[in-house]
Amino acid sequence: MSSILIKQAKIVNEGKISTGDVLIKSGKIDKIGIQLSEEVDRVIDAKGLYLLPGLIDDQVHFREPGLTNKGTIATESKAAVAGGITSFMEMPNVKPATTSIKILENKYELASKVSWANFSFYLGATNDNLEEVKALDPNKNCGVKIFMGASTGNMLVNNEKILADIFTHSPTLITTHCEDTPMIVEAEKKYRQEYGEDVPMSSHPEIRSRQACYKSSSFAVNLAKKTGANLHVLHITTAEEMALFDADKSLEEKKITAEACVHHLWFSEEDYASKDTLIKCNPAIKKKSDRAAIRKAVNKGQIDIIATDHAPHTWQEKRNKYFSAPAGLPLVQRSLLALLDMVHEGVFDLETVVQKTSHNVAIRYQIPDRGYIREGYFADLVLVDMEQTYTDNKDDILYKCGWSPWEGHTFKSTIKSTIINGYLVYHNKQFSAFKPGVRLAFNRN
Repeated sequence: MSSILIKQAKIVNEGKISTGDVLIKSGKIDKIGIQLSEEVDRVIDAKGLYLLPGLIDDQVHFREPGLTNKGTIATESKAAVAGGITSFMEMPNVKPATTSIKILENKYELASKVSWANFSFYLGATNDNLEEVKALDPNKNCGVKIFMGASTGNMLVNNEKILADIFTHSPTLITTHCEDTPMIVEAEKKYRQEYGEDVPMSSHPEIRSRQACYKSSSFAVNLAKKTGANLHVLHITTAEEMALFDADKSLEEKKITAEACVHHLWFSEEDYASKDTLIKCNPAIKKKSDRAAIRKAVNKGQIDIIATDHAPHTWQEKRNKYFSAPAGLPLVQRSLLALLDMVHEGVFDLETVVQKTSHNVAIRYQIPDRGYIREGYFADLVLVDMEQTYTDNKDDILYKCGWSPWEGHTFKSTIKSTIINGYLVYHNKQFSAFKPGVRLAFNRN
């Protein structure tokens, strides 16, 4: 395994920025210091560049198995690496759905051969797989995913007794998609009566309404309090929901946490006019005031983690009319650049971005030896140039779907290098020879 010396980087770690060198040996960070001098296989001159812990994305949909016309673990993980993401946790709504431990292990086996980044996979809960949930090993798997809003196949869990059983007996972290399905179905019926199939995209946040989000997320939070479950609520989208989450405790003290996604931090309902179905997602992008509330909650500590919810669909699928166009955006390759734009705009500081995309994910999911720039930790790192611009263009897109919601936008920063387990995977737009990432471990004893 090659050794690397990163020289004179601006190291962003644990709430501060300091200039120094990082020595990488045997896949791990061997030394952090000033003017380190070692015989190494490669020296990276990082003067003027910022060194961040690699992002750990706790919510992606890479579409394999069964939906590989949209994306694969190989294509989407490669795009993630180019975006500075070194580890990901992938969702169970594929075909067949990841609702048994046998199917789950099959995904791990596949990823061990084709994934560019480190990986973990959620077990999906259903109305009839409680015994599979109970049998899940908490030290080998990131968590259980519950769709408490409409989803595909058998993955909508809408039986309150079964939900209570899962919350009570899950041996590991529970993550939830919270939207109230009956409210959404009623709204769809109303809008179909008015518009037929030609429902305008601007109606999406009224159909997938704030009331539907709050009803479901407040139910999940109350159920977690009642059962003592370890709950992480994904992709929060409304100002009202912020009151459900605590800003006064440290993350280590919390058993109920929340996540925001990059597209909800970036877009608002005003963007439907130009982006149309390209930014259709569930839960929906809502008002500018909601976006402002989510950003504030990130800074305040009510939102603990920032993720992507990367969910690619083909260009042809996305160009359909409202009801036929699927929900989801491809995001992993540009999400860090979008967050760095927000740093330039003063929305967040760089230390907060690192906290929410790396440190806090490692804390919340109890991932040992990752998520920080520390001696002895795995060398999962990303170098960024905060001053070199980059224009999103189709030629550089690595997603299998071949499009990006930011196409044509000029970002204020550029990702220079991504290192995973001490291996320089991506550097100056070039990939090294493929070397698979590893299965994430969790320390939940």
